[in-house]
Amino acid sequence: MAHAIVEWTANLQGEFEIRPLLELIAQDMRDNAGGVFPVGGIRVRGVCVTDYIIADGAEPRDAFINVDVKMGEGRSPSFRRAYFDALSARIVAHLGDLFTRRPLAFSMYVTEAEGWKHNNIHTRLRKA
Repeated sequence: MAHAIVEWTANLQGEFEIRPLLELIAQDMRDNAGGVFPVGGIRVRGVCVTDYIIADGAEPRDAFINVDVKMGEGRSPSFRRAYFDALSARIVAHLGDLFTRRPLAFSMYVTEAEGWKHNNIHTRLRKA
């Protein structure tokens, strides 16, 4: 399991495309994690945030992009550090000059989660 929820402020509308960012994260989890995340358990979704206050609330151009990643327990600290350092760098590179065009805060938080699941997508993938 690896789920990523990407939140971005509505004032970024028209300044970047969310779909390529979601695709980057999903592809990275599939291709660059050494098989640690089962493909059938990867979920990446985006949520545009319309109600927010950033910092002192005085600058309407202030914006943020936040990525919350939840993954199942058991990945080593060394894997988590190496993988998520690299993913964070790839996301920042993907955002490119957005940081020079406007006030922007990027963050990524990673948590291990215990959960209860029922998923038959793994079976579909094994048959493919």
